[in-house]
Amino acid sequence: MNVTMIGLGPMGQAMVRCYLAAGHEVTVWNRTASRADALVAEGAKRAETAADALAANELVILSLTDYQAMYDILAPIDDALRGKVVVNLSSDTPERTRVAAEWLASRGAEMIAGGVMVPAPVVGTEGSFVFYSGQRATFDRVEPTLRVLGRPDYRGTDLGLAQLYYQALLDLFLTTLSAFLHSAALVGTAGVPAATLVPYASQLLALTQSMLDEAAANADGGSHPGDQANAKMMGATADHIFAASRDAGIDTSLPAAVKAHYDRVIAAGHGQESWTSLIEVLRGQA
Repeated sequence: MNVTMIGLGPMGQAMVRCYLAAGHEVTVWNRTASRADALVAEGAKRAETAADALAANELVILSLTDYQAMYDILAPIDDALRGKVVVNLSSDTPERTRVAAEWLASRGAEMIAGGVMVPAPVVGTEGSFVFYSGQRATFDRVEPTLRVLGRPDYRGTDLGLAQLYYQALLDLFLTTLSAFLHSAALVGTAGVPAATLVPYASQLLALTQSMLDEAAANADGGSHPGDQANAKMMGATADHIFAASRDAGIDTSLPAAVKAHYDRVIAAGHGQESWTSLIEVLRGQA
């Protein structure tokens, strides 16, 4: 299928180049028109207006800051949406995604929601994968074209599911990166370079990965058999990390949040259960 790409930030530009390399005809449009210049030089077709971009192809891919940007661009020309398949790869909440799908449907367009789980330089490579949700028949029709961007991972008909998976994994990703930098700041108070920490951090992350299957089983089963890593012991560790950070004079917001989780689960009587009982606090059930 030919493709229209609206939104030419780093991610949008990377996707356009993937399609051009795969031999697709790509029409591009961006509110800052100059962002299309290099892509046009590489073979993309420039649309002079957003309406022209919609008119060019049935398949329209959005790579925007958020869903509000979709309304800002498409609402003034919503009569041009009828018959379009809009694949929205912008980031937002699952609920706003569902609302956006209803808005598009009321204007005669079908939406497939998506979340690209790799940075721009990795798009289109073997390591790239993208979550999608929406009507199965519509997804199946455009899936061969979407596959150019990376492995399509279809999550179901609920339009919010792709966004839910996307945000959940970014939650893990961003928190992990913040935790590493906090650790680097902590050892840095003794003049230790962050690079010194990397091999130890890598080994610890491998250990963490080995704990995920059991953690998921406990979370899904609602049972948290106590072991050496019970909530009380882990909570004591969280106390020490918070105190060490405070005494070192670095930001304590991240360790304070982790400490608060353990404080709450222990106060709720789960201290002798596995650390995975934290899921009950996070769910609001403790």
